[in-house]
Amino acid sequence: MPKDMVDMTDIFTRRESEARSYCRGIPAVFTKASGSVLTGNDGTEYIDFLAGCSSLNYGHNDPDMKSALVEHITSDGIAHGLDLHTTTKADFLTAFDRHILTPRNMDHRVMFMGPTGANAVEAAMKIARKKTGRTNIVAFTNGFHGVTMGALAATGNGYHRGGAGMDTQGVTRMPYDGFADGVDGAELLDLMLSDASGGIDAPAAIMLETIQGEGGLNAASGDFVRKIADIATKHGALLIIDDIQAGCGRSGTFFSFEDMGVTPDIVTMAKSISGFGLPLALLLVRPEHDVFGPAEHNGTFRGNTHAFVTARVAIEKFWADDAFQKELADKAQLIERRLTELADLIPGAYLKGRGLMRGVDVGSGELAEKICGRAYDKGLIIETSGSEDEVVKVLAPLTTPVETFEKGFDILMDAAREVLATTNIAAE
Repeated sequence: MPKDMVDMTDIFTRRESEARSYCRGIPAVFTKASGSVLTGNDGTEYIDFLAGCSSLNYGHNDPDMKSALVEHITSDGIAHGLDLHTTTKADFLTAFDRHILTPRNMDHRVMFMGPTGANAVEAAMKIARKKTGRTNIVAFTNGFHGVTMGALAATGNGYHRGGAGMDTQGVTRMPYDGFADGVDGAELLDLMLSDASGGIDAPAAIMLETIQGEGGLNAASGDFVRKIADIATKHGALLIIDDIQAGCGRSGTFFSFEDMGVTPDIVTMAKSISGFGLPLALLLVRPEHDVFGPAEHNGTFRGNTHAFVTARVAIEKFWADDAFQKELADKAQLIERRLTELADLIPGAYLKGRGLMRGVDVGSGELAEKICGRAYDKGLIIETSGSEDEVVKVLAPLTTPVETFEKGFDILMDAAREVLATTNIAAE
């Protein structure tokens, strides 16, 4: 390793918090990125199957977004606008209304808050509580909604919950679709809410991810999601769908729920909504639930003006017609085919997820970590998820060329074979 690279990593070790995570398994020092490829400061190129944990669905440095952003900056466009009216915000909202909301018959208002997904979740939970006058939120096993205190209460992961340093309250957790064999979590929830002695306080909202990204790529069926929507209506609760990781095309459609026949009361979005990896979060709320007064939920960085520029370009470039969505369907088939090959190598392994949010449960976190680590050594950045990190998870940019996808999967397969050859698990 070159001396300058050693010196760079030393500053991270000496000065950066122990809370750092991804860089522990991916220690390269990166200098540039384009499309689906990251380049380290020693010139090594890596195919990116992580995409900023689905924050870069359109790849690194999309040329059209970059050009629009550079033009905005060099022409002294607004850099920070609180929630003031700006032409950039108007352009984004117009594009979002024309190409996303109106074609899907969604009448939702758009609310901007702090630039993180967790802040969108916090705002959604607050709206539901204010609207209904209730405090309880129903969430689900293996759900991940963020690590700020309200969002953390709805997050299932014990490790993250342990970081709170105090009790997390206000949430009742129920079994997600497929969590417990023979148990229908939706039917159980309805039964308990319908029984005066069921022990669950009437909820302000029921919140779920249709695909649990950090929870292990568990994908809810349309039937389960429709049942949950009906239960929310029946019991006077708002339906919140957290589309922070599964949205913006990751599931194969712009929203992960749009083919399920449900209309959420609130949708949380972040990650790839900016299109360029810039911080931006928003929530969509039905007009009758838009109950906050002026600045009742606010933030200095609500509405990132630079992100409005790139987000507009992303919507107009990829979602003005159905060409991109058709391309995603083809790539989803490619991913399934190649991950099936990986699963076939490992006894008991199986595919998880949906669309372009897929992975393979390899049975243990240790094995998944070794496979991902070996893949990194060979030039592929890929990570794990699940309660025990047992799922090898593919979150490649949606714009990844087919040949790059194939090359990345070739690396993954070679890495798996090499790891399996040195373990007690025999490859077929």
